[in-house]
Amino acid sequence: MARRLRFNGTDSGVNGCPAIHEDLDTGEIIVHGPPLTNREDIAQLRHLNQGETAIVVPRELLVDFGPKEVTRVPNIITLDEFDRLFTQFEHTAWRLETRSRYASDELTDTYAQFTRGEPVNWDGVDAAWCAERREQTALGKRFERVRIVDNPPTTGQLYLLDNARRNSAVGEKIFNLWRVDADQLGLPAEDFWIFDSRLVALLNFDDADNLVNVQLITEPPAVLRYSMARDTAMHHAVPYEEFAAQLTAKE
Repeated sequence: MARRLRFNGTDSGVNGCPAIHEDLDTGEIIVHGPPLTNREDIAQLRHLNQGETAIVVPRELLVDFGPKEVTRVPNIITLDEFDRLFTQFEHTAWRLETRSRYASDELTDTYAQFTRGEPVNWDGVDAAWCAERREQTALGKRFERVRIVDNPPTTGQLYLLDNARRNSAVGEKIFNLWRVDADQLGLPAEDFWIFDSRLVALLNFDDADNLVNVQLITEPPAVLRYSMARDTAMHHAVPYEEFAAQLTAKE
């Protein structure tokens, strides 16, 4: 069975070589780069066995993208600390939403209305949240999301597509991307927020789709990986209005 590899990074901005990948299941590190070819250099290597190849990589590559410890201790923050991130950031807040359902949505009156086939009036829903978003966007801050959608969409995903009208009204920009395209692009299956391209809030859910905790990630190589995923998603996603029109055309 093929490995599940994650691209950690490269110090090369031209051809992407050398680079480091990580096996998500075993934690093993795969490094690729130009081979060491000088016979006198190779002769100095110890324990180089038949079938093995020595490669040359810059020290900076290992410093920037190599693992720093065998077992990383996650930095779990409280939900209050997580909430404060939405007013403390300076420029951009961006989210990738990857789940087929969110249990918290199904507890709301608006979800019940939607599943009954009734039109949802989003005006005034969660007024405090809306007021905060308007306040932050008025300061010039930017909120964006890309929501991954199954084919066919789940009820929860269709609900969020309708909910995008509220997000848009308070200044957020909402985009959608089919899951098959997200998978082909190698986007992570994680839900996360990126704030100012310098810290990541990773949202951890249980098997019942409840938010369990939030993990704060600040290590530059890790933040860079999530930022690369953001750039890829934004390049291929479409505004929710366009996505909704595609669904309507297919019906």
